[in-house]
Amino acid sequence: MSAPRGQFSSNFGFLMAAAGSAVGLGNIWGFPTNVAANGGAAFVVVYLILAFILAYPVLMAELAIGRHARRNMVQALRGISTGPVSRGAGTLAGFGGIVVASLILSFYAIVAGWMLAHLADPFVTLVGAERSAEWLTANSAARNFTFTAIFSGLTMAIIAAGVEKGIERWSTLLMPSLIILLLLLIAYVLSQPGAIAGLEAYLMPDFSELSPELMLSAMGQAFFSLSLGVGTMLIYGSYLSKQESLPRLGALVTLIDVGIAFTAGLLIVPAMYVAQEAGTQIFSDGGQLMAGPDLILQVLPALFDTMGTSGLFVAIAFFALMTIASLTSSISMLEVPVAFCIENLGLKRRPATLLVGLVIFCISSVIIFNFGALFGLVVSVSTEYGQPILGIALCIFAGWIWRRDQLLKELQEGHPDIEKTLFWKIWPWYVRLVCPLLILAAFIQSVL
Repeated sequence: MSAPRGQFSSNFGFLMAAAGSAVGLGNIWGFPTNVAANGGAAFVVVYLILAFILAYPVLMAELAIGRHARRNMVQALRGISTGPVSRGAGTLAGFGGIVVASLILSFYAIVAGWMLAHLADPFVTLVGAERSAEWLTANSAARNFTFTAIFSGLTMAIIAAGVEKGIERWSTLLMPSLIILLLLLIAYVLSQPGAIAGLEAYLMPDFSELSPELMLSAMGQAFFSLSLGVGTMLIYGSYLSKQESLPRLGALVTLIDVGIAFTAGLLIVPAMYVAQEAGTQIFSDGGQLMAGPDLILQVLPALFDTMGTSGLFVAIAFFALMTIASLTSSISMLEVPVAFCIENLGLKRRPATLLVGLVIFCISSVIIFNFGALFGLVVSVSTEYGQPILGIALCIFAGWIWRRDQLLKELQEGHPDIEKTLFWKIWPWYVRLVCPLLILAAFIQSVL
């Protein structure tokens, strides 16, 4: 007998949890560096459009399937299937989502561990422990293992507390903290020399930069920034009350995610130009923008070093921001396999969390001690291949397999007159035809 399911106690709790799942390191560093590497403000405009014409419809598919089934991804997709073939495909896609979410979390926890280590560094520096500070900022297997373990433990502790007392409570604490830190850092960075040049690059579009490659890159960013394709939003949807309007909540989640990604750009892009003004190299010898870990762990700490003592406090605020963003995303990823273990294997939440968390930590450990061979491979398999394929599968289930009368009935919960709205006239065929083709185009572009 499965354990009783939790439920979000309020709209605000769901919005903070769903936005927290969407807002992660991909928003805080991925979006701004994609902006800088892909035409600046022109990329921003295309991204904002695509977030609503691609990401929002797929998000709605996940939320609707999840709330209808009130089960984990495997059982949810099997539940809306209409025959043995579609049930088999649902089982395969559901397990695929669990595997991909677990793989993403296995490397994500390592990167989040880097953020934790860099968060500890200013505190250690303030007390004069220079050797410890060097260890914290040097990329070693021992450092990575230690802080991945700490971050994994934090994630497991939140999930073990349940939906309302764990996911919802911590999301409602962490997300407002993230927004406050982000705004404070923006105010500080924009007061520094060089920031205005970065702001112009970010906000003044040059549409001559538009290209098919830019549009496909923006499409991929819009899709992946909302944590779509691995069942996190499906699981969160399964904890929603039937009284809530799914189209309205989905639109709010998309707005919050896009808003925070855009706001993060107001911090990162000007900070890059401030760093350049201070003498820090932000472009490689080949003229390419330093992105990802090179930007977060080399360019910005070098900028903080030029600020003297105040730079320590700015570094604390920045890496606290990065850690919070990591944690709000990691809890949603861990919930995907944990929900399966609770509902299909009959485990209680705490043992299920411990079991799944330790298995994923073991995968992280294998990656840490074989970093050069495995890290990039796991990232590529899970995000470049796994997520788009699963995203297409979810669109097929929502658009082609799920009976239309059942879909309409589910959407009418909390929105009785939805059949008369523009949403119902467009969304069903849009998620059936347009979304799979757009995701497929982005997938092919990323592979080629």
